[in-house]
Amino acid sequence: MFSITSNVLPKVRAPRIRATMESANSNNDGYQNVLMMRHGDRIDQFQPLWLDSAPRPWDPPLVQDGMVRAFRAGQRIRSQIRFPIHRVFVSPFIRCVQTASEVIAALSAVDFDPNATSSKDVLSIDKSTLKVSIEFGLSEMLNTIAIKPEIAPKDWRFDFIISDLEAMFPDGMVDRNVDPVYKEMPQWEETVEACTERFLNVVKTLADKYPSENLLLVTHGEGVRTTFASIKGVDVYDVEYCACAELRRQVSSQDGFTKAGDFEVITSLGQAGIKYHSLSTS
Repeated sequence: MFSITSNVLPKVRAPRIRATMESANSNNDGYQNVLMMRHGDRIDQFQPLWLDSAPRPWDPPLVQDGMVRAFRAGQRIRSQIRFPIHRVFVSPFIRCVQTASEVIAALSAVDFDPNATSSKDVLSIDKSTLKVSIEFGLSEMLNTIAIKPEIAPKDWRFDFIISDLEAMFPDGMVDRNVDPVYKEMPQWEETVEACTERFLNVVKTLADKYPSENLLLVTHGEGVRTTFASIKGVDVYDVEYCACAELRRQVSSQDGFTKAGDFEVITSLGQAGIKYHSLSTS
C-alpha cells in the first residue's frame, strides 16, 4: 500500500484554449477524457533484499502481482468506460512502462477474455487501436521525499535507454514522431511545488495538443495525487497501486479550431484506489 499525505492543494482550473486539431481521430460525444494511472506493485516494497544487488535500485520493476494488477486495471477500463483510448503517455521508469504494457495489452486484445490475467494470455493484439509514447514529464518526483538519497544515482543522472523501453510495447504502437512536453528528465531535488506544477502542466499540455483524442497517462503516485486533488479540490491521503483518476472536459470544434472547457473529475470508475478528505466549507 502506498500512502501520500499532503497539504491541500489549491483548486486549479484550466483556462479556455484554442488549439488546432492535430489528429484525425475524434470524440463524437463532445468530450475529451483523460485517465491518469499510478503504476502497479513495485518489487522493492515486497522484496527489500532486492535493493542489495540491484544495478538500478532507484528504478524497481513490478512484481508479478503488479503485472496482474495492471492487466486487470486495463480490463476494467475497457469494460467500464464508454470511450476509446487513442494515446498512452508513460513515465520512463520501468515500473510505469511495464504497467502501461499490460494495460495496453488488455485494451488492445482482439478478443476480450475475462479469465485472462496478464498479457501472456492475450493471443492477438489490434495494433491499430492506439499509440504510445514516453514522456519525461510524467517521471517520479525527483527529490529525497520520493527517492532515498542512498539509492539515487550517485551523479544524480537518471539515464534511460528509450529504445529498450519502447521495445516493451507491441510493434507499430510506439509513435516516435511525438514531440515530448519535457525533452529531458527534471533536475534532481526539485521542490514539491515544482513537481506539482510539472504534473499539471503535462496534463494540460498533452490534452491541449490532442484535444480530439482520449488519453491515458501512466505515472507515479504523486502525479495522480496532484492531478486529482487539484481538480477536485480535496486533500488526497492515499493512492493505491494502479489507482486511476478519470477526468473529462467539454470540447467543441468550429472552422478547424477547438475550444475546450475546464476539466472535472468523473466517477464512472469509482474512486478507483484514491482516498481523500473533502474540503471543509466552514
